[in-house]
Amino acid sequence: MWEWWHKNRPLLLGGVLLLAALLWYSVNLRQQDETNFLEGVVLRATGPIQSGLDQMINGAADLWGRYLYLIETAEDNRQLIEENRTLRAVLTASDEVRLENQRLRLLLDFKEAQEIATLPALVIAEDASSWFRTVTIDKGSEHGVTEGLPVVVAEGVVGRVVRSSPRYSRVLLITDASSAVASLLQNNRARGVCRGQGEQLVFDFVLRQEEAKIGDRVVTSGMGGVFPKGLVIGKIKSVVRQKFGLFQEIEVAPSVDFSHLEEVLVLLRSPQ
Repeated sequence: MWEWWHKNRPLLLGGVLLLAALLWYSVNLRQQDETNFLEGVVLRATGPIQSGLDQMINGAADLWGRYLYLIETAEDNRQLIEENRTLRAVLTASDEVRLENQRLRLLLDFKEAQEIATLPALVIAEDASSWFRTVTIDKGSEHGVTEGLPVVVAEGVVGRVVRSSPRYSRVLLITDASSAVASLLQNNRARGVCRGQGEQLVFDFVLRQEEAKIGDRVVTSGMGGVFPKGLVIGKIKSVVRQKFGLFQEIEVAPSVDFSHLEEVLVLLRSPQ
């Protein structure tokens, strides 16, 4: 202990003298009206230091405030982005419900206009190969769906059931190359057969003397025992009359958008 005192005595004495000087300066500052020489020296010596310390403290406080502001702003932005995503999801879901309601309303109106028992079904899969054009629906023999039943939507004919299991069925689209539907022109009742040709249809066996124009509507004739009479198939897209031959070459655009099928109706029986 004594050894430590001898070693640090100058520092301790300097600290005591400095403290005493500060106390004396503080007491004299309250009692004197004018600044003496010593006070002026102290003020000149400590002023720049105090000013620098004050600037450092203010600068640090300003940086800290900016840091807190940036953190708060980043959090607000994150919350706003999250809320925006949530609102977009809600709007998307609302639009999907609205569009589904529109489609179902069209099917319901079509169903009520028919004198045929119908069964609504959802399209759950489609054949992506180039060999066949089919879709799979979520109704089968347990629901009364059997092979040969026609499938339609409000816009027109979709196809017919070719395979049926207890819960699912496969529907052959009218655009398939193996599909053929007995048809007629709605205007002049000229008869023929609509055959699938990929994305389009061809209207075969229409006599050359029959008047067929672009835009004329083609409907089912009711012959063949599959499709009821009067269901819309499509509209004539092109007509070619050769100088020779019995029949015209007619191309038909289907009324149904097969790339966007979602809900369909299965016609369960023929009208009485």
